[in-house]
Amino acid sequence: MAQHGKKYRAAAEKVERRPYQLDEAMRLLKEIAYAKFNETVELSMLLGVDPKHADQMVRGTTVLPHGTGQSKRVLVIAAGEKQKEAQEAGADMVGGDDMVAKIQEGWIDFDAVIATPDMMRSVGKLGKVLGPRGLMPNPKTGTVTFDVAKAIQEIKAGKVEFRVDKTSIIHVPVGKIQFSADQLRDNASAIINAVRKAKPAAAKGKYVKSIYISSTMSPSIALDTAIAEVKAERE
Repeated sequence: MAQHGKKYRAAAEKVERRPYQLDEAMRLLKEIAYAKFNETVELSMLLGVDPKHADQMVRGTTVLPHGTGQSKRVLVIAAGEKQKEAQEAGADMVGGDDMVAKIQEGWIDFDAVIATPDMMRSVGKLGKVLGPRGLMPNPKTGTVTFDVAKAIQEIKAGKVEFRVDKTSIIHVPVGKIQFSADQLRDNASAIINAVRKAKPAAAKGKYVKSIYISSTMSPSIALDTAIAEVKAERE
C-alpha cells in the first residue's frame, strides 16, 4: 500500500479531526501547502441525494467572485452572424460544422464549449466525446444559447459547473492556492450557496452531509456543514 511522503504527513499533523469554519480552514490550507507549484483548491460535498433518480440530480453553475485562477479556452460552435459575435466577444476558437468534424477526428484543445441551439443537431454527434469530459453544451448550464457573448463573458469571468456524481459527491475547483484566504473563502461560499439552492424537491433528510476542502497535494480539511444550513435559515 502506498504511503504518504514526509511533507504530506507533516501537513496532516496540523489538521485537527474536527469541522472547521470557512475562514480558519482557508488559512490552514494555505499554511500547510508545500508543493512547489500553484495548486488547484477543490471543494467536495457529499449530498443526501440518490443521483440514480432523475428527480434527485443536482446540477448547476455559478460564477466565482474571484475567478478560477485559470484562463479557459472557449470554443463556440455557431453559424452566420453568431460566429462574428463570438469572435468579438473574445472566444478563442469559433466555427460550425468544421469544428464538429475536427472534434470527431480527435481534437479537444479547449476547456469549454458553447453552441447555439440551431447547431445542436450537429453538436449532438459529439456526445460520446464531449460528455465524459464534462464539455457537452447544455441549456441548463447556459452553454446552449443564442446569447453567445454573455456565455463567453461568464466563462471567462470564472463560471464553474457542478454536478453530483454517481457516489452523490460534487467536486468543484474554487481557485488556486496562491489566492488569498479571503478570496478562497468567497469562492467556496459562492459554490456552497449555489449547491444549496439547487437542492431538489425530492431530496429528503440531511441534504449536505459533509464538506471538505483540499489542494492538489494537501490532506483534506473538514468544514462545518452548518455553513450551508445557516444560509438557508436567513433567506
